[in-house]
Order: sequence, then structure tokens, then C-alpha cells
Amino acid sequence: MPHTDTSNKMTPSRRNFLTGLGAAALAAPVAAQDKIARKGRIKQVIAAWPFAVGAKWTPQDLIRHAKQLGVSGVELFDADQLSLLKGTGLVCAATKSHSFVRGMNNKGHHPEVFATLEKAITATGAAGFPNVMTFTGLLDTSQEENGSIVDREGGTKNCIEGFKKMAALAEKHKVTLVLEPLNSRVAEKMKGHPGYQGDHIDDCVEIVKAVSSPGLKVLFDAYHIQIMDGDLIRRIKQHHEFIGHVQIAGNPGRGEIGDDQEINYRGLMKALLEINYTGYVGHEWIPTGDPLEGLHEAISICDI
Repeated sequence: MPHTDTSNKMTPSRRNFLTGLGAAALAAPVAAQDKIARKGRIKQVIAAWPFAVGAKWTPQDLIRHAKQLGVSGVELFDADQLSLLKGTGLVCAATKSHSFVRGMNNKGHHPEVFATLEKAITATGAAGFPNVMTFTGLLDTSQEENGSIVDREGGTKNCIEGFKKMAALAEKHKVTLVLEPLNSRVAEKMKGHPGYQGDHIDDCVEIVKAVSSPGLKVLFDAYHIQIMDGDLIRRIKQHHEFIGHVQIAGNPGRGEIGDDQEINYRGLMKALLEINYTGYVGHEWIPTGDPLEGLHEAISICDI
């Protein structure tokens, strides 16, 4: 059902916010800008790569805008960028690690995946941040260096074996690995990942169950899960104990989450509160219009 919420219309508060976002305001230090007050029941963060791609923001830009927008932090900084957040009061809710192409489902990739995860886990734990991203990988990496083809059954066994090792390390550093389902239906770059093994939420949950460690949970990416499985609120309630992080984007198109797309994000946020979810919700959508206006609208929709 299309999203019909009207809270994203041009309210006085939004109009005042946008009026204050002139060139002078954007150039001013964070301390000199007014921070928007939020209810904060949903702890929201902003993903780095979509705004680097769609708005050409540097990590420093993202930090500045995150503070001004009144959210909890950012996500998808890599291990070497976490120091940029020191003293800002912001969290990196999910640290970037290895690629979704060369993942845990292929034993030939385990050495590089383990090394990348170990670096990210160690840095994330030292910074006091909660999560590190991880992926199953593609089933066919035969065109990649040292790549090969794995079947689903073998890939699942390799994932369980590899994640048991890395989850133990994550536990030691008080960090959680979050395994992300990605849609394999959309062939457009950055919007879908054909050939990805963990393309259904149930499959990723089964891997997490088999590993049976607090060091590994699933990342509930509503955009990808909507494309592959749908029934989002039912799935949140079904898998609530295994959800370690949440990401959102508009569908179709992976753009803004306003009323021109099909996911009712206010309803989804209510479902998260109903299951007593205390983790973070990451805005991982690619801006198609003014990025600050889009973020203010999206954050307001989710700030229930």
C-alpha cells in the first residue's frame, strides 16, 4: 500500500529549517548552527556512501550535517575514519568492512575477509561503537582474482564456519557483526546485487541461528527485504531477537522515503518500538533532490 502519511509536507518547522540552510549557514561551524530537537525514540544515523555519491559530501560534511540534523550519528565509515568522530558525540552505528562480492560463503576469500573484519572489529571496539557490517558474498566470483563458484549449500556451510570464528572475536571486543541481506532482483548499480547468496532474510537468519553467538546478528535492510520478501512488519516481529541493525531507503529506486514510494516507514518505526528495538536505524538512500531537505523530511517521518 502506498505511504500516505502527510507529516512530510511543508510544515512551519520544516520551512524554518530550510530557510536557515543558506550558503552562510552551511559554511558555518557546527557550534554556530541550531541543532534540531528530536524525540529520539528511534536512534537514527546517516550512511556515508549515498551522500558521497549523491551529494559529494566528505565524511567531515556528513558529521557536520548529522550534528545539525539532531541524529545519533553516522554509519559505514571504514575503520580508518572512526577517529574523525572522536569528541563529536556521534556514533558510527555500523562500520564498513569487506565487500559484498567477496564474502564469507567462499573459503578462498576467508583470509582477506578475516583480515578486514579483524581490523574493523578491533577499531570499532576500541571506539566503543556497536556494529561491523558483513556479507555472505556472491555465489559466482569466477571472474574475480582467486574467485570461484560455490553452491548455496556449500556457501552456507562456509558462512557458518567463518562466522563462528569472527563472531567469537567480535564478542571479545564487545562488537556485533551484522549480516546484511541484499536483493538479487534489481540489476541497476547500487540498487541491487544479482548473484548475492544471502538475498532472503530467512536465509540470513538461519545462518545467524546456526552460529548461535551474540557476536552475529542480521541487518534488517527494509529496502532489500521489501524487494525480495515483503511483509516487513510481520518479518520484524518474527525475527526481532536476531535483528542487530536496521537500514532504510525508498522503494522503488532507493531514493528518499517520502510519500511517492511504497514503504510506510512510520508504520515500520512503530513496529520497531513494539518489539523494544534499541539499536540504530540508518538512512541508506541515495538523494535525488536537495540532500539536506530530503534528510530533514526522512528523519522527521521516522521520529515518532
